[in-house]
Amino acid sequence: MISEKMKPLVANNSAIRAMFEEGAKQKAIYGEDQVFDFSLGNPNVPAPKEVKQAIIDILNEEDPVVVHGYMNNAGFPEVRKAIADSLNRRFDTHFHEGNILMTVGAASGLNVILKTLLNPGDEVITFAPYFVEYGAYVGNYDGKLVVVSPDTATFQPNLAELEEKITPKTKAVIINTPHNPTGVIYSEETLKKLAAILEKKQKEYGSVIFLISDEPYRELAYDGAVVPYVTKYYANTIVGYSFSKSLSLPGERIGYLVIPDELDDAENVFQAASIATRVSGSVNAPSLMQLVIARCIDASVDVEYYDRNRNALYNGLTECGFVCTKPQGAFYLFVKSPFPDEAKFCELAKKHHILMVPGSSFACPGYVRLAYCVSYETIERSLPAFRELAKECF
Repeated sequence: MISEKMKPLVANNSAIRAMFEEGAKQKAIYGEDQVFDFSLGNPNVPAPKEVKQAIIDILNEEDPVVVHGYMNNAGFPEVRKAIADSLNRRFDTHFHEGNILMTVGAASGLNVILKTLLNPGDEVITFAPYFVEYGAYVGNYDGKLVVVSPDTATFQPNLAELEEKITPKTKAVIINTPHNPTGVIYSEETLKKLAAILEKKQKEYGSVIFLISDEPYRELAYDGAVVPYVTKYYANTIVGYSFSKSLSLPGERIGYLVIPDELDDAENVFQAASIATRVSGSVNAPSLMQLVIARCIDASVDVEYYDRNRNALYNGLTECGFVCTKPQGAFYLFVKSPFPDEAKFCELAKKHHILMVPGSSFACPGYVRLAYCVSYETIERSLPAFRELAKECF
């Protein structure tokens, strides 16, 4: 008999994964090149060549006991220092190795910091649309996820509603920029207003409200867009980062948390997060990949590839009559459904072998998400199918 906590998760298994599995079924029937699977944010751009070379060099040069062994739960000191130095060069910050905690990807990082901060009944606020797993992550530690409704005009956070929903039980606010599923980047003006609200509420309630910035898509920004570094605007900010997208390493599960000195009770939070890494079962981030990251800190994937996909798919869909905000970052289009119930749209799309994720999975019904981290050829082949789909919708 499974636990009561797991029953709703089993009953409402991720629509993203379900659509991915549907894609596998369709490909077996119709052929790989006749199915247009935009369901999963799995990077198709190869990791930079520096990654492969770093792996080879490390295995040839380093002590295998070190390469494959345990280290401090927070990670190798030299790796943490390399990351801190890189952030300081790029964003004019002042971090040191004691601010960086290596994690098993961004997902584990979020779980580590939520385990560190939450007491049962604490509230964590996020903005719809939001990454579907946030609710599970908060629930893991008996917290309550409070959702702010979407501003579908801009998909910037609805700050007026945020201010209304902050209570004495609010322990944290999670933001995600560049954003999954919309591709929006939160502007500096937005972040300053958000910080002012949190500062005001901290004083009003005599509490500490942490801002957790989930940033796996930070490096994927287009048209010269700037992604502001959130710690500059609010002292009680914690940043979660992953190399899954920036270096195309999703299966390697490597990322980090930034816990700045300015954070309230920073030293204890860092120590507790290190222990949370251990007791949650991660123990430490993968040792080999930590060492690889230190050698590849300035490497990057081919963002121009994603940019070409973005423009091709956005232009193709809008020419068909579909409506969406052009993404500034990440690799998703969030398209308005022609029908109030976007599930109908998704089912109709399946007839044309197009797979996309319903917006209800992100607490934003009436929209669908398409991940354009696919081959350019897939996008080209999909456009006639989208044109046929449009004929049935308009």
